[in-house]
Amino acid sequence: MYKYIIKALVLLTVIIIGYLYLSYAYPKDIGDKVVSVIIKPGDGFATVAEQLLDGGVVRSGLMLKLPARWRELDKKLVVGRYDFTGENSCRSVLSKLERGDFLKIRVTVYEGAPIWKVASVLAERMEVDSLEIMALSTDSLFLDSLGLPYLEGYLYPETYFFPWGTNTRQMLSEMTAMHKAQTADLWTDTIPNGLSREEVIVLASIVEAEALRDDEKPRIASVYQNRLRKRMKLDADPTVIYGLGGLDRPLSRRDLKKDTPYNTYRKRGLPPTPINSPGLAAIKAVLQPETTEYLYFVADGTGYHRFSKTNAEHNRARYEIKQKRRTQTP
Repeated sequence: MYKYIIKALVLLTVIIIGYLYLSYAYPKDIGDKVVSVIIKPGDGFATVAEQLLDGGVVRSGLMLKLPARWRELDKKLVVGRYDFTGENSCRSVLSKLERGDFLKIRVTVYEGAPIWKVASVLAERMEVDSLEIMALSTDSLFLDSLGLPYLEGYLYPETYFFPWGTNTRQMLSEMTAMHKAQTADLWTDTIPNGLSREEVIVLASIVEAEALRDDEKPRIASVYQNRLRKRMKLDADPTVIYGLGGLDRPLSRRDLKKDTPYNTYRKRGLPPTPINSPGLAAIKAVLQPETTEYLYFVADGTGYHRFSKTNAEHNRARYEIKQKRRTQTP
């Protein structure tokens, strides 16, 4: 009699253990559906478990809570957003939470992006307010905390992986810290033309806007260095466009006559701030420009430019390029 009772109890125990193990390890498939679980500061594991059960991510609340308590996971939850899709088990979910494998969003800032484009990308990808970014760009207290004269030019072009929920100030701080880290080894006691570090970034942003190819950046930098040295106006189209808030059309003669702080056809010297986020190649080009006597350049339609020493040569180059384009047009 007792043998049968013991056997029945053993069998029942095996069944219960098997059931609990399957509840713990066997995955549940939610298909293409994405369930987001957000862990906020101060959240307990019961709150997280409730989100997972309500979203249908796991089968068993018991086999989620018990192992979490044994592993003391309820005491070390990592704040963030966790996305679940496809097959998930209590074991895989707990492992993900234990690793702090929260959602990180890929954000790419390209070389030559002005601050309003950076703000737009961050707003779209990170669900932040682009107006806050623009406000911080002129916030003297925030800029002082970063040790920078302005944000424009210092939001280093790179691909970032920001945790979901990262606030605007943290993102901007990380991007400017990347700029400092990437340029730290570039600075020397002697900078061409006696430019300050801030002026180097301003000029690098113009070179970035003008050049399509890295190998031509030192030559374009030399043109602007030569014009600065001769106290000639820079006559840089990208600065005019920046001063007009960006354009989706070619510059007109009327645009060139508009009086903005960035119109280098009207004002001598560098504009007051950078006009975009220059990459490392553009900054290096300004610090180590080619040695030339060029004062002018014009795009030749191949991604490169024709360079000239005199205005007469420049006008002839422009005419020849225009004629070539006409003959190539079907």
